[in-house]
Amino acid sequence: MPPPTDAARQVGILVPSGMLGAGFDPATVERGLTLHPDVIAVDGGSTDSGPHYLGTGTAKTTAAAISRDLRILLKAAASADIPLVIGSCGTSGTDSGVDWVARIAETVMAEEGLNLKVARIYSEQEAGFLKERLAAGRIRPLPPLGPLAAETLESCTHIVGMMGHEPFVEAIQAGAQVVLAGRATDTAVAAAVPLMLGMPAGPTWHAAKVVECGGQCTTNPRSGGVFATIDQAGYTIEPLDPASACTPISVAAHMLYETVNPHQMREPAGTLDVSDAVYTALDERRVRVEGARFELAEQHTIKLEGTRITGYETVSFTGIRDPYITANIDRWALLLREILPERIAQTLGLTEDDYALDVRLYGHNAILEGIDPDSSPPREVGVMLIVNAPSQTTATAVAKIANPLMLHLPLPEMDYLPSFAFATSPAETERGAAYEFVLNHVVEVDSATSMFRTHHSQEVSRA
Repeated sequence: MPPPTDAARQVGILVPSGMLGAGFDPATVERGLTLHPDVIAVDGGSTDSGPHYLGTGTAKTTAAAISRDLRILLKAAASADIPLVIGSCGTSGTDSGVDWVARIAETVMAEEGLNLKVARIYSEQEAGFLKERLAAGRIRPLPPLGPLAAETLESCTHIVGMMGHEPFVEAIQAGAQVVLAGRATDTAVAAAVPLMLGMPAGPTWHAAKVVECGGQCTTNPRSGGVFATIDQAGYTIEPLDPASACTPISVAAHMLYETVNPHQMREPAGTLDVSDAVYTALDERRVRVEGARFELAEQHTIKLEGTRITGYETVSFTGIRDPYITANIDRWALLLREILPERIAQTLGLTEDDYALDVRLYGHNAILEGIDPDSSPPREVGVMLIVNAPSQTTATAVAKIANPLMLHLPLPEMDYLPSFAFATSPAETERGAAYEFVLNHVVEVDSATSMFRTHHSQEVSRA
């Protein structure tokens, strides 16, 4: 890929969807290619679905969904002779996630007769290395966490570092046509090629932020992806679906998404500031944005994400429709929480220090809990019991003690025995190991790429 020839050079980014494996209409990618992109960029993961995927090193998407999307994108990148860049492979960006996506890509390329050079960028970190950085005073917490203990690092099943754009640039400059990376900021995936080609940092990072979730910045988020064209003064953005539209409000609103401050967003290399950004509708479906700035940080940092096992979970779910109990559901749940530990102690000889349990009332206040503004009696309530214990056997035993109560527990003043409905048979479902995020810290680094390892594959032989 040649460098820009002059200051007026534009760089186009084709983002087919908000996540690899989410699916998109192939026609939108075909239309995107007519706009002459310089890169196809798509995010491959997230922490949105909780710590399980990082904890186990597994993906939330199916191989079939990844294969389907990759087939379209690999063929598109090959036909346009532009890079395909994917970050946070395998949902959480573990080394196994990168290799998993790479194996699927290799299969697709062999089937399609594509010869593309693939770079794998690994982001997993060893606890020993991080303990050295911790001892050197080069790891610090992000709110709300406090100082990091070495024991926390040792307890993690997987730790990843969140890379910026620099490893992507290195891989492409070394000849990679497909870059499959571990954990990366959502924006780095889209920003890498424009920055490599000389586009200004302010418009580039702002455009990358807006396109990160594909069609979410449009009037029809289900329509697929978007196309951003970056130049020296700003960027223009439009949907890939001709029936959808970008508006100044839909584009500006995306700075409210997953940011602490709607005017600023921190990247490993610095901070995007859109306080002075101006959003202008060029027509009914395209928006022009100018005025974003990017302020380089004095210290480059890499954010850490890590998970550890908290125990083993068993869940049980029952539905309540008895009108008297639903009208007094908070009292009923309190009664369940009072009686259950007594029954567990009597039957299993366990104290409340030996397990943890949570009762969630779906259809009542399971999401907002005490701040739910609707205090009216619910028509139906789904009661979810979650038990966490040091062993799966203990967790299931505790849940089984709750079984009769979740089937027939009356309130004290009731003169009849109510009946509820378990959602499954058996009523108890063993979920296996449960994980929690324990790292929300950054590492100070002297090189933006030093914590990441890149492997360049040989060309894939034609099938």
